[in-house]
Amino acid sequence: MTHFPPPAEELRLLDAELLQLDARRAQLLHRRAWLVSALHAAAGVAPAPVATPRPEASAPRVQNVLLVLGGVLLTIAAVAFTLVSWGHMGITGRALVLGGVTVAVLAAPVMLLKRGLRSTAESVAGLGLALTVLDAYALHAVMSADVDATGYVAAASAALAALWTAYGLLPRLSGLRLPLPAALVVAQLPLALWAVAADLGLYAVTAAVLVTAGIDAGVALRVPARSVRITAVIGAYVLGAWGVWAAGWLSWTATGPSAAARAAALLLLAAGVALAVAWQETAAKHADGLAVAAGLLTVAAFGGTARSAVPDGWTVPACLACGVALLAAVRPDRLPDAVRRGLVRASAVVQGLALLWTLPLLGIVLLGPVAWAERVWSGAPADLRQAVTVDAPWPPDAAAVPVVSAVVAAVLFLAVRDAVWRPRALTGVLVLAWATVLVLPVVLEVPYGVGLVTLGLTTAGALAAAAWLRPAAAPEAEPAPEPATAPAPDVPAPAATATVLALLTSVPLVFLSLTSEPATIAVLCAMTALFSLASSKPRLAPVTAPAALAYAAALACSVGAAAGWQPQYTALLVLAVPVAAALLAARLGGSSATVPVEIAGAVAALLAVVLVAAAADLPMLALVLALCGVITAGTAIRPDRRPVAYASAALFVLAAWVRLAAWDLGTPEAYTLPVTAPALLVGALRRRADTQVSSWTAYGPGLAATLLPSLVTAWGDPHWTRPLLLGVAALAVTLLGARHHLQAPLLLGGAVLALDALHELAPYLVQVTDALPRWVPPALAGLLLLAIGATYEQRLRDARRMRDFLGTMR
Repeated sequence: MTHFPPPAEELRLLDAELLQLDARRAQLLHRRAWLVSALHAAAGVAPAPVATPRPEASAPRVQNVLLVLGGVLLTIAAVAFTLVSWGHMGITGRALVLGGVTVAVLAAPVMLLKRGLRSTAESVAGLGLALTVLDAYALHAVMSADVDATGYVAAASAALAALWTAYGLLPRLSGLRLPLPAALVVAQLPLALWAVAADLGLYAVTAAVLVTAGIDAGVALRVPARSVRITAVIGAYVLGAWGVWAAGWLSWTATGPSAAARAAALLLLAAGVALAVAWQETAAKHADGLAVAAGLLTVAAFGGTARSAVPDGWTVPACLACGVALLAAVRPDRLPDAVRRGLVRASAVVQGLALLWTLPLLGIVLLGPVAWAERVWSGAPADLRQAVTVDAPWPPDAAAVPVVSAVVAAVLFLAVRDAVWRPRALTGVLVLAWATVLVLPVVLEVPYGVGLVTLGLTTAGALAAAAWLRPAAAPEAEPAPEPATAPAPDVPAPAATATVLALLTSVPLVFLSLTSEPATIAVLCAMTALFSLASSKPRLAPVTAPAALAYAAALACSVGAAAGWQPQYTALLVLAVPVAAALLAARLGGSSATVPVEIAGAVAALLAVVLVAAAADLPMLALVLALCGVITAGTAIRPDRRPVAYASAALFVLAAWVRLAAWDLGTPEAYTLPVTAPALLVGALRRRADTQVSSWTAYGPGLAATLLPSLVTAWGDPHWTRPLLLGVAALAVTLLGARHHLQAPLLLGGAVLALDALHELAPYLVQVTDALPRWVPPALAGLLLLAIGATYEQRLRDARRMRDFLGTMR
């Protein structure tokens, strides 16, 4: 029999067994750890260290956050005490509480700094500074209500700035970084608030703001403390921008010379501060920008003053004159390099803005004449301005535009002497002189005829300048420039620029000449002759030769319209331009002007085709297409233009088709056989020269050009003649493909033959299908599927053999 001990004894035994198991488990775990370490040591691999969790916030950061929160809470409590509990205490209690607390808090950082608790000292010092603000508020609260609040804030801010500065400069508190920047922030208020409190007006307030910005700039230059310097720089830029904006607004809204002069004085004050700072070596990083700002402010000051004295429309020239005077006042031997560069750039900005002001009028002069395309030969206007602004409004205050462009051109010509920038400056002078000459007749409202002559002479002068100016030579190898010298940007050569300007002048001239027949023909003749003559210079030909051909095509259209010819007959006259282009291209050979000339000739030929197509004259269209084919065939004679023969063949085919359509011939073979015969001949010649050419490449296009359209027509033909002839032709093609092992004839001919036979058998198949019982088609389909399934493997082998057989064909 099994003996069961008493419960107490059994419990004691179980505890003993569990203790033994725990001891054995600890022993086994210790042994396992030793074995793992031994294995890692034998393999030369150290056991992976256990990654310790990285704290999300460092201890100093946590400390700073806690200190800032503590200071904020204490400040809030002090504010609440001052505003809420202040009235429950007498004057002595108020003074004792706030004074004692403020003095104690301001003195606490001394002991904290001695113990090395700098962050805590900064937090307590910030609380002390906030308490001084509350002291100032409390003092105002007990003073008479007649005290002006704005004036008191100005005085209090000045006193606080002085107090905080003295506090921050104490020897024992020199380690604190907060008092001095805070004092500088508060020091931004007194001058502006005193001006507001004294009701001195916007000019005085703006002056106070600018003076404060100047003080900030001086502090930034002289004080070595980084926190103070950063605060001063921010204050200088913020208050300076505010003061400059206010001074500019005052100058813009000035209603008389006195107000404009006072606003100019403010702008000059700002310019003086910026220039004085830029002059200092410690502000080298900001010197360029500050010098540019000083120059622009100076121009704005004198320009704003001049605006109140000059007539409307001459403000921009007055500002431009100030910018030029600023450039003339720059003396390289008396100014630091950064200041000199900034002032020169400021003058360049002023001149650039003045040129932007001239662009609307220049755009009207160039694009306004395009409106005459809708008013061809409707009558000449009285003067050139009316001709230019036929559909565009005349911009206000545009009388000074030629003066501005001429002055900037003169400045570029006289001021830029550097060897690198001189050619680019001359290019700019050329463009500005052209713009001046272009807009001057319009501004002066010269008679219409005189304006046309002026534009024609401008075009001729630009072409003469392009022919006379030397092309840009390839630059010789030069030593690398110094790092401080910025590379000059690439600018087109003066000769190329003059050519483009001539082309730009000729376009509005041609559109302006559309007012009457004689003017149009005379201008087009002159432009064709001018650009043809300029094409004798090889370096100008890539631009002038296509332009001459384009104007010649326009001249042909104008002559035809003036003679009363219909468009299809005018097209024959236009075709003289592609002929001339082909002859000229053959003469040019490998010149860079060859392709532009050929493109111009092709566009002229397309224009002739469009003219005939618009008249819907099919016989004349066929003639024009055939003549274009002759021109392209002549071009294809040149060894480097052999591929043009394809275009020639296509044009001849199109001409034949159009001719057949003119005869109302509806047989498709009449259109396709003229394509098939030469295509097959070309394919045969190509296979003879290269036996590796596929039959699809050699014969596929030619056969498909006839067989496929004929098959489509045969399916809709109720007669038997066409299907029979198509079947015979397809059979012949199939046999030839099988005889010569050619894949394309075999497959194309076989497919067409099968489809043609199906078309012929279709009526009988329909009759048989109607005569059969309804159960026969499903039964036949089932038998077919059974046969295919039973012989599936054999069919696959037959298909592979057929594929291999066709693969051996070419």
